[in-house]
Amino acid sequence: MTDDLHLETNRANWDDRVAGHLVAYDTDGFAADASRISSVVRDDLPLMAPHLPNGSVDGLSLAHLQCHIGTDTLSFARLGARVTGIDFSGEAVAAARALAERAGLEASFVQSTVAEASVAVTEKFDIVYTSIGVLVWLDDLTAWARSIRALLKPGGLFYIRENHPMVMTLDPDRTDGLLVVRDPYFHSTEPKLYVGEYSYIGDAKLTATSQYEWQHPLSEIIGALLGAGLAIEAFGEQDTLQWHHLNGMVPEGDNWVLPEGRDRVPMTFSIAARG
Repeated sequence: MTDDLHLETNRANWDDRVAGHLVAYDTDGFAADASRISSVVRDDLPLMAPHLPNGSVDGLSLAHLQCHIGTDTLSFARLGARVTGIDFSGEAVAAARALAERAGLEASFVQSTVAEASVAVTEKFDIVYTSIGVLVWLDDLTAWARSIRALLKPGGLFYIRENHPMVMTLDPDRTDGLLVVRDPYFHSTEPKLYVGEYSYIGDAKLTATSQYEWQHPLSEIIGALLGAGLAIEAFGEQDTLQWHHLNGMVPEGDNWVLPEGRDRVPMTFSIAARG
């Protein structure tokens, strides 16, 4: 399990991101536009649809792990799901509750770590959902997968789309167009410390600038889910990324792609699994 130093350092970092992310994600516009759903959910829906009754979340209960400020969670509420967002940041949970009220949406938001989620939330769900940039914050994927299994109803669906661990090994600072492996692919018990004054989105400066991240290969991710008793129904890999990770990437709608040779490396992966 993550020790207190790593957990509290990361919690402070994510608490600090909230104010800037409320602006960067245009939550005022999100609250005002009853038809808006996040680009993350819009991209995930076609991948989730084959595993959903009638291809829709309408009328289903959904738990969103590591929900941050709630834009993705509340997007599912707009699509008819009964949603519960779970996040370890108290600032994020408070912001998500306020956003739900401003948007006139019914939703529950609970502060909890992933490992303790099934204790903090006793309800069982039709869907457990998580997406984009979440696994690097977890040191123990066995506990993650057990929480997912504990939160699911029998036969319920787990879905994740996430940054591909292969693309996360590549040197993001190259300017010559080469894709060069810089960082280890396989998991290390010791996290990597990053220090930066800015988040991945927006221009608000951070005061809590340190964060710890863990790399997880696909074998560890899939193995944790299988070990917790989930049955994998689908696995996919995609060639777009939600954020500008590598030099030379260009925007494509709300995503980023390599303009040449985009077939050289996967950017994200997706898993649908059944409890």
